[in-house]
Amino acid sequence: MMRVRRWLIFTALVASLVARTAVAEEYEAKYHEKKGELQRFYVTPFVGWMMFDRERQFTTGGDLPDDWYFGGRAGVRLTHLLGLDFAGGYVPVTKCDCDWVDWSHFSGNLMLSPAPHSALDPFLSLGGGWSAYKHSVGKAEKLGTFEVAGGLRLKLTETFGLRLEARNILAIPKAPLKSAHIDDVVLGAGLNIAFGGDDEQPEVAVACPDSDHDGVCDAVDQCPNTLSGCQVDSRGCPIDSDGDGVCDGLDQCPNTVVGAVVDRVGCVVAAEVKPEVEPEVKQREQELLDTGMLRISDINFDFDKSDIRSGSYHTLDVVGKVLTKWPGLRIEIDGHTDSRGRDKYNLDLSHRRAESVRAYLLAHFPQFTPDQLTAKGFGESAPIVPNDSEEHMATNRRVEFKVLNRELLQRDK
Repeated sequence: MMRVRRWLIFTALVASLVARTAVAEEYEAKYHEKKGELQRFYVTPFVGWMMFDRERQFTTGGDLPDDWYFGGRAGVRLTHLLGLDFAGGYVPVTKCDCDWVDWSHFSGNLMLSPAPHSALDPFLSLGGGWSAYKHSVGKAEKLGTFEVAGGLRLKLTETFGLRLEARNILAIPKAPLKSAHIDDVVLGAGLNIAFGGDDEQPEVAVACPDSDHDGVCDAVDQCPNTLSGCQVDSRGCPIDSDGDGVCDGLDQCPNTVVGAVVDRVGCVVAAEVKPEVEPEVKQREQELLDTGMLRISDINFDFDKSDIRSGSYHTLDVVGKVLTKWPGLRIEIDGHTDSRGRDKYNLDLSHRRAESVRAYLLAHFPQFTPDQLTAKGFGESAPIVPNDSEEHMATNRRVEFKVLNRELLQRDK
């Protein structure tokens, strides 16, 4: 009768596990429940009531009575549904000073918990380990065990919860396995303490109102009425990577140079050169016609970077004005450094600076097509004067604009 009662307990636990799983899946599918972060590890101080198999007796006779069980549980989540659970406990039973029993066990178990995101998470575990059963006289009986456990974890917070459990522990004798028949049952509860957050499981989006259709719920959208097509951040505010006032997603000319005037799709409006710079334009035109190139030593960059300083925009505007007087010119933009620093680093730095100049001209002079302008870096490999003074090194830090199809250059332009 006792065994029938025990297995009825486990049958009820399994049935509740299946029912709870079905309800959880139906609820999450219907309401798109948001899944929060799962904790990976847990420890559980545990106390319960031990129901010994009726074949267990004191040495002086009489059935071993049920008694308090003290132990613990610990484990780690392996996947979304499966985990490794460790169980151990101890039961001291005393009939009198002359007759007592100590029983203990430890096991490792594979645990199935089908609703880890829910407040009520049923579980079922299977595993094995060993037990020690010692009387007041004689040697301790140490046997292997096969353990089946089922129960429910009730989440109170992300860290704390309650664990309710029923566990059947079958003693495995040294004789053939089929002769195993002594099984003890533990019913108990413990405080579950979880830690080690693991956000590898994807979150299911919560259905919520989104008036501007930017993918961010109205309740947390700090920038309502976003233009359709704009890329937004987690707050629902438009992202503008190049800071030109046109959001990413609608910006047809990304990476605009800071300070450039753009149209409604983020493209630079053609630069206009003020009348007072015309003498400089004429001078640079003559240089280009005579040599087929422009050599500029006063284009300045931030220290050890490729960012063009605003004080150099005027010079580049003059260069752009000159080079666009002859449509179709193919220009090679060459970057050069002085001899300070490592060769390889200088080569890379000069190339990045040449690319920045190319980007500026393309952004400010829409007459150019991207294939007209190429950028190369030469580092310190082609000085025009020895690098033996600050003045000479400043001269060598230059940008050259070489016309690759000089046949297009004509003096009547």
